[in-house]
Amino acid sequence: MQLSTLVLAALSSLASAQRTWVVSVAQNASLTFSPDRLTVQPGEMVQFQFLAGNHTVTQSTFDKPCQPIAMNSNVTGFHSGFLPVAASAAMGMVPTYTIQINNTNPLWLYCAQGRHCEQGMVMVINEPANNPNRTLENYRSLAAQAQTVLPGGTPGSGGTTGTTNSPTQSGDAATPSQTAAAGMLTAPATLVVLAAAGFAMLL
Repeated sequence: MQLSTLVLAALSSLASAQRTWVVSVAQNASLTFSPDRLTVQPGEMVQFQFLAGNHTVTQSTFDKPCQPIAMNSNVTGFHSGFLPVAASAAMGMVPTYTIQINNTNPLWLYCAQGRHCEQGMVMVINEPANNPNRTLENYRSLAAQAQTVLPGGTPGSGGTTGTTNSPTQSGDAATPSQTAAAGMLTAPATLVVLAAAGFAMLL
């Protein structure tokens, strides 16, 4: 009985450590990330589900929206590459791109397709709470005056691509099993699966 309690406690701990937030990209064929503002804790994941068109999720600085962050800082950042939906939709799948959040620093994101960034397809993860000048609204205003630059780095860098059978509601936190089903089985989630299998054999 004590062993089962320990295993269940370990599984619960690992599950909470792998919380995954879902962002819909181009929901209803709109030029949006939905939600476009998230507060995410270190260790949690953000999964972008691409629902229409051909878009990217690309990191920039606040001051230089629509440009890859590496152009304006010593940070490599991340870039999903283009994830076209049509080929996956024909198989009943949704392309995904997932990143892990390592700290609470703000992440300013844009779509590098055409003029989507200038047209407002931007978002923020961990918007600064104590800086009224660095808001999503101000970032979007700067983007409207910018010129989109497509990253020259390797597509998919900084995250993991995969597919999912059906979108999770935007902004919801997916469970580890939902994340695994989406093709995003990370090492800690694998430990959960192995631990669960080991527990089942003990029974």
